[in-house]
Amino acid sequence: MMNFKNIILRHIPILLLLGLSSIRIAAAADTLLILGDSLSAGYQLPIQQAWATQLGERWKLNPKAPAVVNASISGDTAAQGLSRLPELLKTHQPRWVLIELGANDGLRGFPTADIERDLTHIITLVKQANAQPLLMQIRISPNYGRRYTDAFTAIYPKLAQQHQIPLLPFFMEKVAIKPELMQPDGLHPTAEAQPEIADFMAQTLAPYVGLDAEKQAK
Repeated sequence: MMNFKNIILRHIPILLLLGLSSIRIAAAADTLLILGDSLSAGYQLPIQQAWATQLGERWKLNPKAPAVVNASISGDTAAQGLSRLPELLKTHQPRWVLIELGANDGLRGFPTADIERDLTHIITLVKQANAQPLLMQIRISPNYGRRYTDAFTAIYPKLAQQHQIPLLPFFMEKVAIKPELMQPDGLHPTAEAQPEIADFMAQTLAPYVGLDAEKQAK
């Protein structure tokens, strides 16, 4: 009769493979993917200064915090983010996806129905990948009149309600009212604003990624 020691030795390779697979699954499940535009990409700034990078560096010190993958690209519309999403989901297998898109669509006056459609497809793909969508409210200047601006703003709470997903407050609201924190174009935050945004996002995201919001203030 085969002794217990030999049985264990024979199955060690299989146990190791199972263990490594579990580690990879756990690592993938603890990733926050940021799908955004220039507001999250750190427009005109070194990538190290972008709020998303600062958030990721801070969370590296917390073993309970997710890894941050910033997949934001300056100038991206919702449609462009949608086109990149399948590969990003396959590569990073995130547990959460922060959707920060639509500002460029709104600034270009794209039909709100098209923006809503593209954001809907993004939310659907994220859910199909077994990840949690986190939709950020986006606001734009009233360049195209109040009617368009109101219709654009209304897209986000509508989608959040329809898909039963969190709607996060726009991180630019408190920054945009401070001229000293805005670049000359009046659209993008300065380097000095990035730590403030990182603080705000750390506290805002905390309850959704299993962290204590009160401990996120720097």
